[in-house]
Amino acid sequence: MAMLVVTVSNVPPRLRGRLAAWLVELRAGVYAGNYSARTREMIWEQVVAGLENGDAVMVWQAPADQGYEFKTAGTNRRMPVDFDGLKLVRFYPEKQC
Repeated sequence: MAMLVVTVSNVPPRLRGRLAAWLVELRAGVYAGNYSARTREMIWEQVVAGLENGDAVMVWQAPADQGYEFKTAGTNRRMPVDFDGLKLVRFYPEKQC
């Protein structure tokens, strides 16, 4: 079992309700819990399936150099990149109209 945090933004209310059934909603769009890897993957599948036009990040405790791993889904200016084994976040500039 490991600590798990999921943050979502601009997602349908049904996904937020589904996440609240498994995790504690600490703030609007921020959910936390303590689950096995199998359950964590099931929760992530539900997030990806219900995302629509929103975006999500899931971070969990892991035996990695950083002490955690994370995944993202949806369109966001912050996207993960691997930098010599470390997962960092690249910040893309806003699109100019």
